[in-house]
Amino acid sequence: MWTNEWRVPSEDNISHCSGEEKLQNLLKNITVKANAGALTNFEVLDLLNSRGASKDTTRVIASETVSRSEYKVYDYLMETAASTQTRDSVTKFSDKCKGFKLAKAEILNIINLRPSSDVELTPILEKPDEREIDIEGILALVQELLPPLPTVEAHKENEQEETEDGEQPNMETSV
Repeated sequence: MWTNEWRVPSEDNISHCSGEEKLQNLLKNITVKANAGALTNFEVLDLLNSRGASKDTTRVIASETVSRSEYKVYDYLMETAASTQTRDSVTKFSDKCKGFKLAKAEILNIINLRPSSDVELTPILEKPDEREIDIEGILALVQELLPPLPTVEAHKENEQEETEDGEQPNMETSV
């Protein structure tokens, strides 16, 4: 059974062992936290990157280190706000949100969903009117610290490229 604490054997229990045996005994007796808490999508994406999942076209489906489902999760997360976030931006946002008296789950959902309007933010917050939460302040913080969604960036870049090339978007109207 997993516990929420680290447990290390006392030195006198392993003093008779050699260096390698001491290390093995220590590793056997260490209990690791089973659930350290909820992760942001950015942290999951970072974990998958460290395990070898990537957009590499040569990736092997039968990989020993990364399962097929992990590739699917990776592909999904690359289309979300997590793909443009950095550890620094997530940390800064979390720290500044403490002033708004938000629950950890609310902060996590804001980071994962990156709402850009009060219509998107309000359902994430529990009883925002009763708690007198500054929705506009949170949205300003989202705009300031969390990078835009990847589709928004790509759309703006495509529009800019079209206008630079002198091409205008096709504006056909149907009757």
